[in-house]
Amino acid sequence: MTMGLLEEIAAGIDRTNAETGHIITAYAFGVVVGAPVIVSLGARLPKKELAIGLILALGVGNAITAVASGYLPVMAARFVAGLPHGAYFGVASLLAASLVRPELRGRAISSVMLGLSVATVAGVPASTLLGQTLGWRSAYWAVLVIAIAAAVMIFVFVPHSPANTDASVRGELAALKRPQVLFAVSAGMVGFGGLFAMYSYIAPMVTKVMDLSDAWVAAFTLAFGIGSVLGSWGAGILADWDVERSVVGGFIATALVLVAFYYSAPYVVPALLLVVGVGALGSIVAINLQIRLMDAAGDAQMLGAALNHSALNIANGLGAFFGSIIISAGYGYRATSWVGVVLASLGLLIFVAGIAFQRRTAASSRPLTPVG
Repeated sequence: MTMGLLEEIAAGIDRTNAETGHIITAYAFGVVVGAPVIVSLGARLPKKELAIGLILALGVGNAITAVASGYLPVMAARFVAGLPHGAYFGVASLLAASLVRPELRGRAISSVMLGLSVATVAGVPASTLLGQTLGWRSAYWAVLVIAIAAAVMIFVFVPHSPANTDASVRGELAALKRPQVLFAVSAGMVGFGGLFAMYSYIAPMVTKVMDLSDAWVAAFTLAFGIGSVLGSWGAGILADWDVERSVVGGFIATALVLVAFYYSAPYVVPALLLVVGVGALGSIVAINLQIRLMDAAGDAQMLGAALNHSALNIANGLGAFFGSIIISAGYGYRATSWVGVVLASLGLLIFVAGIAFQRRTAASSRPLTPVG
Protein backbone atom coordinates (compact mmCIF):
# COMPACT_ATOMS: atom_id res chain seq x y z
CA MET A 1 0.00 0.00 0.00
CA THR A 2 2.73 2.45 0.97
CA MET A 3 4.56 1.88 -2.35
CA GLY A 4 1.48 2.96 -4.29
CA LEU A 5 1.12 6.15 -2.23
CA LEU A 6 4.79 7.03 -1.86
CA GLU A 7 4.58 10.36 -3.68
CA GLU A 8 1.48 11.47 -1.73
CA ILE A 9 3.06 10.52 1.60
CA ALA A 10 6.30 12.29 0.62
CA ALA A 11 4.37 15.48 -0.09
CA GLY A 12 2.44 15.10 3.17
CA ILE A 13 5.54 14.80 5.36
CA ASP A 14 7.64 17.18 3.23
CA ARG A 15 10.34 14.70 2.21
CA THR A 16 11.74 13.36 -1.06
CA ASN A 17 10.53 10.08 -2.52
CA ALA A 18 13.88 8.46 -1.69
CA GLU A 19 13.71 9.54 1.95
CA THR A 20 10.08 8.51 2.26
CA GLY A 21 10.99 5.09 0.91
CA HIS A 22 12.73 4.48 4.23
CA ILE A 23 9.34 4.10 5.91
CA ILE A 24 8.89 0.91 3.84
CA THR A 25 12.19 -0.33 5.23
CA ALA A 26 11.00 0.56 8.74
CA TYR A 27 7.92 -1.65 8.29
CA ALA A 28 10.06 -4.53 6.99
CA PHE A 29 12.41 -4.11 9.97
CA GLY A 30 9.39 -4.28 12.28
CA VAL A 31 8.41 -7.60 10.69
CA VAL A 32 11.93 -8.99 11.13
CA VAL A 33 12.10 -7.98 14.79
CA GLY A 34 8.52 -8.70 15.77
CA ALA A 35 8.09 -12.19 14.32
CA PRO A 36 10.43 -14.16 16.62
CA VAL A 37 9.93 -11.95 19.67
CA ILE A 38 6.12 -11.86 19.70
CA VAL A 39 5.71 -15.53 18.78
CA SER A 40 8.08 -16.58 21.56
CA LEU A 41 6.37 -14.39 24.16
CA GLY A 42 2.92 -15.57 23.05
CA ALA A 43 3.75 -19.26 22.72
CA ARG A 44 1.59 -20.29 25.69
CA LEU A 45 -1.47 -18.30 24.62
CA PRO A 46 -4.47 -19.86 22.82
CA LYS A 47 -3.82 -19.50 19.09
CA LYS A 48 -7.24 -18.12 18.16
CA GLU A 49 -7.07 -15.34 20.75
CA LEU A 50 -3.46 -14.59 19.82
CA ALA A 51 -4.41 -14.25 16.15
CA ILE A 52 -7.20 -11.82 17.06
CA GLY A 53 -4.83 -9.76 19.19
CA LEU A 54 -2.20 -9.62 16.47
CA ILE A 55 -4.57 -8.57 13.68
CA LEU A 56 -5.98 -5.83 15.92
CA ALA A 57 -2.45 -4.71 16.76
CA LEU A 58 -1.75 -4.45 13.04
CA GLY A 59 -4.84 -2.25 12.69
CA VAL A 60 -3.76 -0.05 15.59
CA GLY A 61 -0.30 0.35 14.05
CA ASN A 62 -1.89 1.63 10.85
CA ALA A 63 -4.17 3.97 12.82
CA ILE A 64 -1.08 5.41 14.51
CA THR A 65 0.38 5.96 11.03
CA ALA A 66 -2.78 7.79 9.99
CA VAL A 67 -2.49 10.30 12.85
CA ALA A 68 1.32 10.60 12.88
CA SER A 69 2.73 13.92 11.74
CA GLY A 70 6.25 14.33 10.40
CA TYR A 71 8.92 12.06 8.98
CA LEU A 72 10.25 10.36 12.12
CA PRO A 73 6.82 9.81 13.75
CA VAL A 74 5.50 8.21 10.53
CA MET A 75 8.59 6.02 10.30
CA ALA A 76 8.18 4.94 13.93
CA ALA A 77 4.51 4.19 13.29
CA ARG A 78 5.38 1.97 10.33
CA PHE A 79 7.88 0.06 12.47
CA VAL A 80 5.18 -0.52 15.11
CA ALA A 81 2.69 -1.61 12.43
CA GLY A 82 5.19 -4.16 11.10
CA LEU A 83 5.82 -5.83 14.47
CA PRO A 84 2.74 -8.15 14.46
CA HIS A 85 2.88 -8.95 10.72
CA GLY A 86 5.13 -12.03 10.69
CA ALA A 87 3.78 -13.31 14.01
CA TYR A 88 0.21 -13.12 12.70
CA PHE A 89 0.99 -15.22 9.63
CA GLY A 90 2.86 -17.69 11.82
CA VAL A 91 -0.19 -18.16 14.05
CA ALA A 92 -2.59 -18.18 11.09
CA SER A 93 -0.55 -20.89 9.33
CA LEU A 94 -0.54 -23.08 12.44
CA LEU A 95 -4.28 -22.60 12.92
CA ALA A 96 -4.97 -23.48 9.28
CA ALA A 97 -2.85 -26.62 9.49
CA SER A 98 -4.68 -27.74 12.64
CA LEU A 99 -8.06 -27.63 10.87
CA VAL A 100 -7.34 -30.29 8.22
CA ARG A 101 -5.99 -33.82 7.86
CA PRO A 102 -2.17 -34.05 7.85
CA GLU A 103 -2.01 -34.91 4.16
CA LEU A 104 -3.81 -31.62 3.34
CA ARG A 105 -1.64 -29.41 5.52
CA GLY A 106 0.22 -27.87 2.58
CA ARG A 107 -3.00 -26.75 0.93
CA ALA A 108 -4.32 -25.33 4.20
CA ILE A 109 -1.20 -23.22 4.77
CA SER A 110 -1.11 -22.11 1.14
CA SER A 111 -4.72 -20.94 1.46
CA VAL A 112 -3.59 -18.43 4.10
CA MET A 113 -0.90 -17.17 1.73
CA LEU A 114 -3.37 -17.23 -1.15
CA GLY A 115 -5.44 -14.76 0.84
CA LEU A 116 -2.36 -12.55 1.12
CA SER A 117 -1.76 -12.72 -2.63
CA VAL A 118 -5.37 -11.90 -3.51
CA ALA A 119 -5.36 -9.06 -0.97
CA THR A 120 -2.24 -7.65 -2.63
CA VAL A 121 -3.74 -7.79 -6.11
CA ALA A 122 -6.95 -6.10 -4.98
CA GLY A 123 -5.62 -3.98 -2.15
CA VAL A 124 -2.73 -2.15 -3.81
CA PRO A 125 -4.76 -0.45 -6.59
CA ALA A 126 -7.76 0.08 -4.28
CA SER A 127 -5.70 1.72 -1.54
CA THR A 128 -3.82 3.80 -4.10
CA LEU A 129 -7.09 5.10 -5.55
CA LEU A 130 -8.50 5.77 -2.07
CA GLY A 131 -5.35 7.59 -0.94
CA GLN A 132 -5.17 9.68 -4.09
CA THR A 133 -8.85 10.63 -3.79
CA LEU A 134 -9.28 11.22 -0.04
CA GLY A 135 -5.68 11.71 1.06
CA TRP A 136 -3.00 9.16 1.95
CA ARG A 137 -4.09 8.91 5.60
CA SER A 138 -7.48 7.52 4.54
CA ALA A 139 -5.80 4.34 3.25
CA TYR A 140 -4.34 3.61 6.68
CA TRP A 141 -7.71 4.18 8.35
CA ALA A 142 -9.15 1.67 5.88
CA VAL A 143 -6.63 -0.91 7.08
CA LEU A 144 -7.89 -0.43 10.65
CA VAL A 145 -11.46 -1.13 9.47
CA ILE A 146 -10.34 -4.24 7.59
CA ALA A 147 -8.35 -5.47 10.60
CA ILE A 148 -11.41 -5.15 12.85
CA ALA A 149 -13.52 -7.04 10.30
CA ALA A 150 -10.88 -9.80 10.12
CA ALA A 151 -10.78 -10.05 13.92
CA VAL A 152 -14.56 -10.46 14.02
CA MET A 153 -14.44 -13.21 11.38
CA ILE A 154 -11.69 -15.08 13.26
CA PHE A 155 -13.76 -14.84 16.46
CA VAL A 156 -16.89 -16.17 14.74
CA PHE A 157 -15.53 -18.83 12.42
CA VAL A 158 -12.22 -20.17 13.77
CA PRO A 159 -12.58 -22.94 16.39
CA HIS A 160 -11.02 -22.44 19.80
CA SER A 161 -7.60 -24.01 20.32
CA PRO A 162 -6.33 -24.78 23.82
CA ALA A 163 -3.34 -22.97 25.23
CA ASN A 164 0.01 -24.77 25.09
CA THR A 165 0.96 -24.65 28.77
CA ASP A 166 4.19 -26.55 28.10
CA ALA A 167 5.56 -23.86 25.81
CA SER A 168 8.12 -21.32 26.98
CA VAL A 169 10.13 -18.44 25.55
CA ARG A 170 13.33 -20.43 25.95
CA GLY A 171 11.80 -23.46 24.26
CA GLU A 172 10.59 -21.42 21.29
CA LEU A 173 13.90 -19.63 20.81
CA ALA A 174 15.75 -22.94 21.10
CA ALA A 175 14.49 -23.64 17.58
CA LEU A 176 16.98 -21.03 16.37
CA LYS A 177 19.77 -23.43 17.32
CA ARG A 178 18.47 -26.17 15.02
CA PRO A 179 20.70 -26.46 11.92
CA GLN A 180 17.77 -27.08 9.57
CA VAL A 181 16.01 -23.92 10.78
CA LEU A 182 19.16 -21.90 10.09
CA PHE A 183 19.63 -23.51 6.66
CA ALA A 184 16.01 -22.81 5.65
CA VAL A 185 16.03 -19.21 6.94
CA SER A 186 19.34 -18.52 5.18
CA ALA A 187 18.06 -20.05 1.93
CA GLY A 188 15.01 -17.79 2.11
CA MET A 189 16.96 -14.62 2.95
CA VAL A 190 19.40 -15.13 0.08
CA GLY A 191 17.46 -17.07 -2.55
CA PHE A 192 14.20 -15.12 -2.35
CA GLY A 193 16.26 -11.95 -2.74
CA GLY A 194 16.75 -13.00 -6.35
CA LEU A 195 13.13 -12.16 -7.10
CA PHE A 196 13.35 -8.71 -5.50
CA ALA A 197 16.65 -7.86 -7.18
CA MET A 198 14.74 -7.64 -10.44
CA TYR A 199 11.18 -6.85 -9.37
CA SER A 200 12.16 -3.90 -7.14
CA TYR A 201 13.10 -2.05 -10.33
CA ILE A 202 10.19 -3.11 -12.52
CA ALA A 203 8.92 0.49 -12.88
CA PRO A 204 12.10 1.93 -14.47
CA MET A 205 12.47 -1.33 -16.41
CA VAL A 206 9.07 -0.65 -18.01
CA THR A 207 9.61 3.04 -18.68
CA LYS A 208 13.31 3.10 -19.59
CA VAL A 209 14.15 -0.35 -21.00
CA MET A 210 10.83 -1.04 -22.73
CA ASP A 211 10.21 2.67 -23.40
CA LEU A 212 6.57 2.43 -22.32
CA SER A 213 4.41 4.98 -20.51
CA ASP A 214 3.93 5.03 -16.73
CA ALA A 215 0.49 3.47 -17.19
CA TRP A 216 2.13 0.20 -18.20
CA VAL A 217 3.73 -0.17 -14.76
CA ALA A 218 0.31 -1.08 -13.34
CA ALA A 219 -0.02 -3.84 -15.95
CA PHE A 220 3.27 -5.40 -14.86
CA THR A 221 2.47 -5.17 -11.15
CA LEU A 222 -0.90 -6.77 -11.90
CA ALA A 223 0.88 -9.53 -13.83
CA PHE A 224 3.12 -10.18 -10.83
CA GLY A 225 0.09 -10.27 -8.54
CA ILE A 226 -1.76 -12.72 -10.78
CA GLY A 227 1.32 -14.92 -10.79
CA SER A 228 1.46 -14.78 -6.99
CA VAL A 229 -2.16 -15.93 -6.76
CA LEU A 230 -1.58 -18.81 -9.17
CA GLY A 231 1.62 -19.76 -7.38
CA SER A 232 -0.06 -19.71 -3.97
CA TRP A 233 -2.78 -22.03 -5.26
CA GLY A 234 -0.28 -24.44 -6.79
CA ALA A 235 2.16 -24.29 -3.87
CA GLY A 236 -0.18 -26.20 -1.57
CA ILE A 237 -0.56 -29.06 -4.03
CA LEU A 238 3.21 -29.18 -4.53
CA ALA A 239 3.84 -29.06 -0.78
CA ASP A 240 1.54 -32.02 -0.16
CA TRP A 241 3.53 -33.84 -2.87
CA ASP A 242 7.12 -33.02 -1.76
CA VAL A 243 8.28 -29.87 0.05
CA GLU A 244 12.01 -30.33 -0.56
CA ARG A 245 11.66 -30.96 -4.30
CA SER A 246 9.25 -28.03 -4.61
CA VAL A 247 11.78 -25.62 -3.08
CA VAL A 248 14.66 -26.97 -5.19
CA GLY A 249 12.58 -26.85 -8.37
CA GLY A 250 11.29 -23.38 -7.48
CA PHE A 251 14.79 -21.95 -7.08
CA ILE A 252 16.01 -23.54 -10.32
CA ALA A 253 12.97 -22.30 -12.26
CA THR A 254 13.37 -18.80 -10.77
CA ALA A 255 16.95 -18.58 -12.00
CA LEU A 256 15.93 -19.76 -15.48
CA VAL A 257 13.00 -17.33 -15.70
CA LEU A 258 15.24 -14.42 -14.66
CA VAL A 259 17.73 -15.34 -17.41
CA ALA A 260 14.86 -15.39 -19.89
CA PHE A 261 13.62 -12.04 -18.59
CA TYR A 262 17.02 -10.44 -19.21
CA TYR A 263 16.83 -11.32 -22.90
CA SER A 264 13.09 -10.64 -23.23
CA ALA A 265 12.95 -7.37 -21.27
CA PRO A 266 12.69 -5.11 -24.35
CA TYR A 267 9.63 -7.02 -25.58
CA VAL A 268 6.32 -6.34 -23.85
CA VAL A 269 4.37 -9.60 -24.20
CA PRO A 270 7.19 -12.03 -23.30
CA ALA A 271 8.23 -9.78 -20.42
CA LEU A 272 4.67 -9.69 -19.07
CA LEU A 273 4.38 -13.48 -19.19
CA LEU A 274 7.74 -13.91 -17.48
CA VAL A 275 6.73 -11.50 -14.69
CA VAL A 276 3.69 -13.73 -14.11
CA GLY A 277 6.15 -16.61 -13.84
CA VAL A 278 8.36 -14.74 -11.38
CA GLY A 279 5.35 -14.01 -9.16
CA ALA A 280 4.17 -17.62 -9.28
CA LEU A 281 7.58 -19.08 -8.49
CA GLY A 282 8.09 -16.63 -5.65
CA SER A 283 4.91 -17.87 -3.97
CA ILE A 284 5.82 -21.52 -4.53
CA VAL A 285 9.25 -21.07 -2.94
CA ALA A 286 7.98 -18.90 -0.07
CA ILE A 287 5.14 -21.22 0.96
CA ASN A 288 7.19 -24.41 0.73
CA LEU A 289 10.03 -22.79 2.68
CA GLN A 290 7.50 -21.85 5.35
CA ILE A 291 6.37 -25.47 5.67
CA ARG A 292 9.99 -26.61 5.70
CA LEU A 293 10.66 -24.19 8.57
CA MET A 294 7.62 -25.37 10.50
CA ASP A 295 8.84 -28.96 10.22
CA ALA A 296 12.42 -28.07 11.11
CA ALA A 297 11.36 -26.04 14.17
CA GLY A 298 9.93 -29.12 15.91
CA ASP A 299 7.62 -28.07 18.74
CA ALA A 300 8.15 -24.39 17.85
CA GLN A 301 6.21 -24.61 14.56
CA MET A 302 4.61 -21.21 15.01
CA LEU A 303 8.04 -19.62 15.34
CA GLY A 304 9.18 -21.47 12.23
CA ALA A 305 6.29 -20.07 10.21
CA ALA A 306 6.88 -16.56 11.54
CA LEU A 307 10.63 -16.72 10.79
CA ASN A 308 9.81 -17.26 7.13
CA HIS A 309 8.24 -13.79 6.96
CA SER A 310 11.29 -12.29 8.66
CA ALA A 311 13.51 -14.02 6.09
CA LEU A 312 11.41 -12.79 3.15
CA ASN A 313 11.52 -9.19 4.36
CA ILE A 314 15.30 -9.39 4.73
CA ALA A 315 15.41 -10.86 1.20
CA ASN A 316 13.38 -7.89 -0.03
CA GLY A 317 16.00 -5.48 1.30
CA LEU A 318 19.00 -7.54 0.15
CA GLY A 319 17.68 -7.99 -3.38
CA ALA A 320 16.92 -4.31 -3.83
CA PHE A 321 20.30 -3.35 -2.31
CA PHE A 322 22.41 -5.54 -4.57
CA GLY A 323 20.31 -4.51 -7.54
CA SER A 324 21.00 -0.85 -6.78
CA ILE A 325 24.75 -1.54 -6.68
CA ILE A 326 24.66 -3.03 -10.19
CA ILE A 327 22.58 -0.13 -11.51
CA SER A 328 24.86 2.46 -9.89
CA ALA A 329 27.86 0.71 -11.45
CA GLY A 330 26.38 1.49 -14.86
CA TYR A 331 25.23 -1.97 -15.93
CA GLY A 332 21.62 -0.87 -16.39
CA TYR A 333 18.28 -2.08 -15.06
CA ARG A 334 18.27 -5.32 -17.07
CA ALA A 335 21.41 -6.47 -15.25
CA THR A 336 19.40 -6.81 -12.03
CA SER A 337 18.10 -10.07 -13.52
CA TRP A 338 21.62 -11.50 -13.33
CA VAL A 339 21.84 -10.41 -9.69
CA GLY A 340 18.63 -12.34 -9.18
CA VAL A 341 20.09 -15.41 -10.89
CA VAL A 342 23.11 -15.34 -8.59
CA LEU A 343 21.01 -14.91 -5.43
CA ALA A 344 18.52 -17.63 -6.43
CA SER A 345 21.41 -19.99 -7.19
CA LEU A 346 23.05 -19.26 -3.83
CA GLY A 347 19.73 -19.88 -2.09
CA LEU A 348 19.48 -23.20 -3.90
CA LEU A 349 23.00 -24.19 -2.81
CA ILE A 350 22.23 -23.32 0.82
CA PHE A 351 19.01 -25.32 0.77
CA VAL A 352 20.62 -28.34 -0.88
CA ALA A 353 23.48 -28.15 1.64
CA GLY A 354 20.88 -28.26 4.42
CA ILE A 355 19.28 -31.38 2.95
CA ALA A 356 22.68 -33.06 2.58
CA PHE A 357 23.59 -32.16 6.17
CA GLN A 358 20.28 -33.56 7.43
CA ARG A 359 20.75 -36.85 5.62
CA ARG A 360 24.37 -37.18 6.72
CA THR A 361 23.39 -36.51 10.33
CA ALA A 362 20.56 -39.05 10.15
CA ALA A 363 22.90 -41.68 8.67
CA SER A 364 25.58 -41.13 11.33
CA SER A 365 23.06 -41.45 14.15
CA ARG A 366 21.63 -44.71 12.77
CA PRO A 367 22.77 -47.70 14.89
CA LEU A 368 25.14 -50.14 13.24
CA THR A 369 23.75 -53.55 12.34
CA PRO A 370 25.83 -56.36 13.86
CA VAL A 371 27.38 -58.75 11.34
CA GLY A 372 27.16 -62.55 11.75
